[in-house]
Amino acid sequence: MQPDLRRATALLAVAAGVAVSTVYFAQPLLVAMGESFGISPSKVGLFVTATQIGYGVGLFLLVPLGDLVDRRRLIVFQFVLLATALLVIGTAQTASLLLVGLAATGLLAVVTQSLVALAASLAGQAQRGRAIGAVTSGVVIGILLARTAAGALADLAGWRTVYLASAGLSLVLALALHLALPTRDRRELTLGYGALVRSTLTLFREERAFRVRAVLALLIFAAFSTLWSSLALPLDHLSHTAVGAFGLAGVAGALAAGPAGRLNDRGFSRGTTGAALGLLAISWVPLAYTTKSLWALVIGAVLLDLAVQAVHVTNQSLIYELRPDAGSRLIGGYMVFYSAGSALGAAGSTAIYDIAGWLAVCLLGLTFSLLALLVWAFDANPPAKRSRRQPRSGSRSTLQANGHAR
Repeated sequence: MQPDLRRATALLAVAAGVAVSTVYFAQPLLVAMGESFGISPSKVGLFVTATQIGYGVGLFLLVPLGDLVDRRRLIVFQFVLLATALLVIGTAQTASLLLVGLAATGLLAVVTQSLVALAASLAGQAQRGRAIGAVTSGVVIGILLARTAAGALADLAGWRTVYLASAGLSLVLALALHLALPTRDRRELTLGYGALVRSTLTLFREERAFRVRAVLALLIFAAFSTLWSSLALPLDHLSHTAVGAFGLAGVAGALAAGPAGRLNDRGFSRGTTGAALGLLAISWVPLAYTTKSLWALVIGAVLLDLAVQAVHVTNQSLIYELRPDAGSRLIGGYMVFYSAGSALGAAGSTAIYDIAGWLAVCLLGLTFSLLALLVWAFDANPPAKRSRRQPRSGSRSTLQANGHAR
C-alpha cells in the first residue's frame, strides 16, 4: 500500500472507529440509563433499538449521497451533526428526548459507511480488500473501546459524560477530516436524489450476490447484538467498567478484518465465509456458560467477534466489486440489513432474558448463527469470480438507460 494511501486509510480508520462507537455506548450502560428514567430492565433494549432504527434509516437515505456529492464535505458535515446529537443525549431530561437523541445519533453515525466507501474508492482493485479491512479494523476497535471507555467513564462521572466527551471528539475529527481528506467532485453523476435512493432498490433486485450478502449481514449482526446488547443483564452485579472491559475480548475481530480482506483479494471469499460462520455457531457453546465462568464469556466473545468481522469484511469487499461506480449505495444498502439485524438482536435478547434467562438468549444467538450458515450453504452461485469481471451487459445497459452509471 502506498504511503499516501496508508496515511489516508489510517485517518479514515480512526474516524470510522469514533463514529461507530457512538452506536455502541449504550450497551454497557443500559441498566444505569434505565434507572435514570425509570425504565424497567425488560425494556432497556429499546435504547439500542432506537439507535439501530436511526442507523437503518441513515444507511438508506444518507449513505447513497456519497455517489452524488463530494464525500469529504458530506463526511465533515455529518460529524458536526453527530456531535450535536450526542450533546442532546448527554443533556436529555426526559426519556422521549433521550430516544430522539439516540435515533439521531444512529442516523448520523452512518458516516462510518461513507468512510468505508471512500477508502474503497481511493484504493485500486488489487488493494481494495486490504483498505476495507484496515478501516473495518478501526470500526471493530471503535466498538471495543466504546464498551470499555463507556463503562469506565460512567463509573467515574456518570453515563452522560460518555456522550458529552464523544461530542467533543467528533468536532475535533470533523476539523481533521476537513483538512486532510482529498476533494473529489461526484457531480458528474446526473441522478436526482430520489432516483439515487431508488437505484439502491434496483441494485438489490438485479444483483443476487448483493441480496445473499445482505441476508448474511442481517443474521450475523442479529447474533452479534444478541450477545452484546444483553450482556449487562446477567452481569449486573459487576461495575460498568468491568462489563465494558469484556468488550476487549473481541479484539480478535480487529485482528480478523485484515486477513479476511487479503483472502478476499486472493479469491477465497466463499471458504472464508463458511469457516467464519461455523466458528460463529460454535461460539455460543462457551457463551452459554457465562453465568458460571467469566473465562467462558471471554472465549466465546473472542470467537464470536472474530467470526462476525471476517464475514463482514468479506461481504463488503464482494459487494463493492459488483458495481464500483455505485459503491456508496451498495454498502449503504447492505448496512441497512446490518442495522435491522442489530435491532432485532437487541430487542429480542433483552425481552427473552427477562422471560427465560441467559440460556434462552444463547439459543436465540445460536439460531441466528445456524440460519446464516444455511444461507451460505445453499448459495450455489458464489460471487467471488464474477464480481471481478465486468457486470452483466444487460444490467449495465439497464443502469445506463436509467442514468445510474456514470
